[in-house]
Amino acid sequence: MPFVVLILGIMLLLFLIIKLKLNTFVSLIVVAILVALGLGMNPASIANSIKLGIGNTLGELAVVFGFGAMIGRLVSDAGGSYRIAQTLIRRFGKKRLQLAIVVASFIIGMSLFFEVGLVLLTPIVFAVALEADVPFLYLGIPMAAALSATQGFLPPQPAPTAVATALGANIGQVLLFGIIVAIPCVIVAGPLWTKVVQKFFPDAFVVKKSLPAFGEVKEYDLKDTPSFGLSALTSLLPAIFMAVNTVYQLTVNGGKEIKNPHGFDAFISMLGNPMIAMVIALLFAIWSMGFHRGRDMKQISASISEAVKSIAMLLLVIAGGGAFKQVLIDGGVGNAVKDMMMHSNLSPILLGWLVAVILRVSLGSATVAGMTAAGLVMPLMSSLNVNPVMMALAIGAGSLAASHVNDAGFWMFKEYFDLDVKQTLGIWTSLETVISVTGLIVVLLLNLVV
Repeated sequence: MPFVVLILGIMLLLFLIIKLKLNTFVSLIVVAILVALGLGMNPASIANSIKLGIGNTLGELAVVFGFGAMIGRLVSDAGGSYRIAQTLIRRFGKKRLQLAIVVASFIIGMSLFFEVGLVLLTPIVFAVALEADVPFLYLGIPMAAALSATQGFLPPQPAPTAVATALGANIGQVLLFGIIVAIPCVIVAGPLWTKVVQKFFPDAFVVKKSLPAFGEVKEYDLKDTPSFGLSALTSLLPAIFMAVNTVYQLTVNGGKEIKNPHGFDAFISMLGNPMIAMVIALLFAIWSMGFHRGRDMKQISASISEAVKSIAMLLLVIAGGGAFKQVLIDGGVGNAVKDMMMHSNLSPILLGWLVAVILRVSLGSATVAGMTAAGLVMPLMSSLNVNPVMMALAIGAGSLAASHVNDAGFWMFKEYFDLDVKQTLGIWTSLETVISVTGLIVVLLLNLVV
């Protein structure tokens, strides 16, 4: 019964958004209430579930998204994005731009949450695409593939770290083999898959001069723009802070999070927190792209205000997705998946992947899907002598599959790339599924030789 309610809810949501053109945020909240009733939740607790879902989703993201947009707008308005774009085009050439974006996104994605990486990199990638006169998606899909793959396979990202810890897998080995799994996933789901989806959605692959999430990109005289080094430092300063924290955790504490840090540990932990990193980076951007460039506070504040306006609806849509996800969790969809898979006779690694896929499709959250799947397959680990590293990577692959309307990442991709729901389902959902299936295949091959 829960699965029937889930399917009907998703169909209703698509109908409201695509056919009736109802606002996405309004549609998500309305459907969340109806699905909660269909799942048999206590009517008095539905509002609390929606509030909890919105709060948990927007808690840190409000600052990360808001300040990230402000940093991006300050860099853009000062001409920094234009400088970065021109430099990358000149050094790599149009034919190797995808490679440059993939490598940069992969490295940055190892230390950043997916949402933070998308916020920081998207304005730069859009500027590069604009200057190179190529469709934004031509570079954006490889960027998103690299960021997504790192989230699913590479510690110290939260989901793979939590799954590896729950299964008793060695963090270092998960990282090593995770890189081996992630690289072919990015190649297949990035540059190669871009060619496939371009044939099915040619109307999405057009050169756009502006996007709602950023506004119109201005033209600049290169000599009047800030240096490449200062522009890149300002754009990626949050990534640098989080990378320092990541390296510190890996080298000092074996990849494990330091509990109740004190002294220098606490200072590094503070700098590595995405919210704190964004605050510090914004203050630096106000100087480097503002005062240092001869702009006064009135001009700086105008850029900041425009940035906030551009992401207001995006934040509401993500909040709505969080509400929908929480209703599914509180309504017992996760427990229904658990009951369905308890007596399966599939291969343990394939079972771990499949459970994660079903949970991902049902609940939306990759982290929740991964952790729940780990708990379900843990009893099989000792009895069937399964390699915990391979199981952790298989679950990581499954937790990325088929991102759709109950996942905040789906709505982020839609809004940032200015797509409609149908295009997002065809491009983003398929991209995530390609990563998941490719990852499973590579894990199964590795399991034969490891």
